[in-house]
Formats: sequence, structure tokens, C-alpha cells
Amino acid sequence: MSDRNREYAEALYALAMETNQEKPYLDALRLVQSVLDEETEFVTFLSAPSVPMDVRVAALEEVFGTTVAEHVLSFVQILCSHGRIGDLSDCIEEYHRLYQTAMAISTAYVTSAAALTEDQKARLVEKLTARFQRKIRLECTVDEHLLGGISVRLDDVVLDGSLRHRLQEVKDVIEQ
Repeated sequence: MSDRNREYAEALYALAMETNQEKPYLDALRLVQSVLDEETEFVTFLSAPSVPMDVRVAALEEVFGTTVAEHVLSFVQILCSHGRIGDLSDCIEEYHRLYQTAMAISTAYVTSAAALTEDQKARLVEKLTARFQRKIRLECTVDEHLLGGISVRLDDVVLDGSLRHRLQEVKDVIEQ
């Protein structure tokens, strides 16, 4: 991520904090991103140097003016006017990181051999919350190549409880 995108995200986050709108701004940014993801021709239009800037900015106002907060709309318009509309997803990612840090929320990326049940997810969140003293949000994926168990990546920590990892540990002990 570029320093410029980080600065844009930090500036919007600072505005959001002034009015306690951090989560609504994040939701609005995600809405804008989802529309742009679906309407690729609109993104091409917003990026076209042949289209006058005031026309592109007005189009953003027309599409999002009644659905997102004024500061979020202005943010997207600034990105567009600086030729950086393609950087919106990076800016949202940084905004989301700032939000999670401020709210003491960490995302645990969980990989398992089979899909976890809701009960297993709840127990995992409970244990991770107790261990890391943070609110935990899970992002679960299934990897059929795992023999069993789970692997968890949380911030800079990897907890590998997969069967493959345990077998490798046994192999390492035997080979010593």
C-alpha cells in the first residue's frame, strides 16, 4: 500500500472519529466499493481522462449523494479527481485496519480440513479472546489438503494445530 493511500484513509478516519461515525463510514465505503465492483464500466468512466473531471465528480454525486455520508462521498470524489479511484480498495483496507485497531478487534484467519460448526467457531472465538485479550472476528476457509485440525493466523502469530504440522514435529524429533 502506498503512503498516499494510507494518508487518505487516515484523513477520512480522523473525520469519522470527530463525529463517532467510524463504523457507518466503513459501511458506506464498502457500499461504494461493492457498487464499483459490480459496475466495471462506471469505474472505466470515472478513470477516463477524456471525460471532464467535473462530469466524473458529478456522476459520483448522482450515484452516491443520497446513500453515503457527505465526507465519504467527498473522499471518493477526491480519489477520482486525483486519478486514484482504482486505489479505493487499498484505502478501504487501511481504513478497516485503523478501525479494527481502534476497536481492539483482530481478525483470525482460520484454515481447517472441514468446515467448522457454529459451536466450534464460538468456542474458538472464546478461547482466542481469552488468550489475546481482544475482540476476535473469524475468517474461515477450508483446505481439503489438510489431514485434520486447524491453523490460525492472528496478527503476527500463527497457531498451527493441523495434523500435518503435528506429524512434522514428530518427524523432526525422530530425525534428531
